[in-house]
Amino acid sequence: MDVRTEMYNMDGSTKDYLPAGRKPLPKMYFTFSVVYLVFLLAWAVVCIKERATVDKIHVAMGALLLFKGLKLVCAAEDLWYVKKTGTPHGWDVAFYVFGFFKGVLLFTVIVLIGTGWSFLKPYLQEREKHVLKIVIPMQVIENIASVVIGETGPTKKDWLTWNQIFLLVDIICCCAVFFPIIWSIRSLREASKTDGKAARNLEKLNLFKQFYLVVVSYLYFTRIVVPAFGRLLNYRYHWCAYAAMEGASFAFYVFVFHNFRPVEKNPYLFVGDEEEEAAAGVLEMEEEAFEL
Repeated sequence: MDVRTEMYNMDGSTKDYLPAGRKPLPKMYFTFSVVYLVFLLAWAVVCIKERATVDKIHVAMGALLLFKGLKLVCAAEDLWYVKKTGTPHGWDVAFYVFGFFKGVLLFTVIVLIGTGWSFLKPYLQEREKHVLKIVIPMQVIENIASVVIGETGPTKKDWLTWNQIFLLVDIICCCAVFFPIIWSIRSLREASKTDGKAARNLEKLNLFKQFYLVVVSYLYFTRIVVPAFGRLLNYRYHWCAYAAMEGASFAFYVFVFHNFRPVEKNPYLFVGDEEEEAAAGVLEMEEEAFEL
């Protein structure tokens, strides 16, 4: 026999097919999508204004904002249609497509900024290319696993295996992005001893340290803290975990885009010579202050 079941909550006299803990998500995702698209517009204005210092990495960062905003638009539409009809009407496909490009670009941008590409040097070393060769295919596998997990359930064969693959691949990607940042910090330390540009190297070193700490904090918060937080919440407030995730992501994007924006006097590109003597002394004290 064929059996058809429906699970829904009653919102007055209408059916609401979303779980109680996800009711606010359509509006929340739509609001964040508008914020990111405004962010993209502001980024475009900055790039046009400072076109003389715009590099390829800034174009990649703009593309990241675009796909992040489109992913959130699709997430909002997906959940809105599920709420009203019980099915996403194809918006889930668009969500996974834009999510794929956003995921690949996010880790690629983190790796490229970590290597100093376009900022410190116009090329990638072989070991840095190897990191990208690991991260990009891993992101493809992670997105395939995400689709399988999202479109099936625990009753399906191999669902648990795909969850384990998703977790393993995500951990590998998170670990891989740290190596280029660590290499850049070490190379800046070595350069400070030989090239005589102490103040300039100090600015670069401080910026890379901040970037390293923010990346670690962001990945730790979104991969460990938020899931643990979600498990502690009452089922009616599961949306708070999604809000925390998006809030942390937005804060991370603001930090990265602000510190690596195309400006004429970016710390990478300009430091006054009068700071050399003071910076040389600080660099000597920095040797053991930040161990990786």
